Amino acid sequence: MAPEPQLDWIMAGLDAAGVAVFAASGALAASRKQMDIVGFVLIATVTGIGGGTIRDLLLGIAPVFWITAPLYVVLCTCIAVLLFLAAPLLESRFRVLLWADAAGLAVFSVIGTERALAVGAPAVVAILMGMITATFGGLVRDVLCAEVPLILRREIYATAAAAGAVVYAGLAALGVARPATALAAFLAAFAIRAIGIWLGLSLPQYRARPGRDHSDRPPD
Repeated sequence: MAPEPQLDWIMAGLDAAGVAVFAASGALAASRKQMDIVGFVLIATVTGIGGGTIRDLLLGIAPVFWITAPLYVVLCTCIAVLLFLAAPLLESRFRVLLWADAAGLAVFSVIGTERALAVGAPAVVAILMGMITATFGGLVRDVLCAEVPLILRREIYATAAAAGAVVYAGLAALGVARPATALAAFLAAFAIRAIGIWLGLSLPQYRARPGRDHSDRPPD
């Protein structure tokens, strides 16, 4: 199937949007930790480009995307400075962080899957790359900010990224036009994450059986 002429523009726009909202979530996390301007820029940048960097390294794409397009780093820096000035005006920075992260998650699940398919990766690998692109930046952000990563909390997070990646890979395999595929995948990922935030939903967790000793002692 020949690529649609507008696909590159759509993906480039989505990529910039994803970097921007993830950078914003990183800057908001820095604001909650009361970091200085250098901390804002660092956290915003690693959050914005972290997932895509890991994706490109795993796929053997060299150099990674932001080396040949340093405007991504400039974008992260500008957003960090802007939020350094504006964050004190936000009433609930954690809620804004959650929604910025949800938007970035949805965008990067699409971008990661598309990039992997474009270099000939199998669908299963492409879905995994979509999940990594969508979640790794937030994981690094939370670790650097000494927070429990969102991906490890009892809420729907990686599942939303997986859903977006699966929708994209599935529709692409069926030959659906890529702009429609990208939109459907974004909406699937964002809707699932949004429902999780609104309703506080989470996946079932492991529960130990009562009356058993569940310490780390090795069995007899």
